[in-house]
Amino acid sequence: MLENNSDEQLISNYLKGDKKSLEILILRYLKPIYSFVYQYVRNTTDAEDLTQEIFVKIWKNLKRFKKEKKFKPWLFAIAKNACFDFLRKRKKNSVLNLESISQLIDYSPSPDEFLENKFLKEKIEKIIKKLSEKTKEVLNLYYYQGFTFKEIAEIFNESINTIKSRHLRAIAIIKKLLEDID
Repeated sequence: MLENNSDEQLISNYLKGDKKSLEILILRYLKPIYSFVYQYVRNTTDAEDLTQEIFVKIWKNLKRFKKEKKFKPWLFAIAKNACFDFLRKRKKNSVLNLESISQLIDYSPSPDEFLENKFLKEKIEKIIKKLSEKTKEVLNLYYYQGFTFKEIAEIFNESINTIKSRHLRAIAIIKKLLEDID
């Protein structure tokens, strides 16, 4: 049962000639990577194309994967870089999923508060657009993709304290600007 093997074991098996291991690895991450990419490009065709390109890059660079590292952060770092390259070419800004950021403000609207919630999301969207790309990415990876601060630090190749600090500053900015608006 190859499906139960760790990512690293699947990579090792593939590098030894087991093509099925690569297939399992791709199937394991196809939906998460597509969802991650879609958050940036907001277009199904572009997201599908970019996801395919990312997996081709993974396949071509799998021999260079360092066994002491975790595969998932490495994969998402490649995906992040591919998205940034794509967006730079198109000169569009990435968009953060606002549903995932709702946790930041400790706000759980009832159905009666739908319009107020919509207005709040619009305010948050305006605030987030003012944040740096790296800060938006930390929020996206943490809240939407479910990465830990340690994994995000590996993706950015920065210290965990830098990532935590960037996260805390973003939360403080969002809360402060929301208070100023009200």
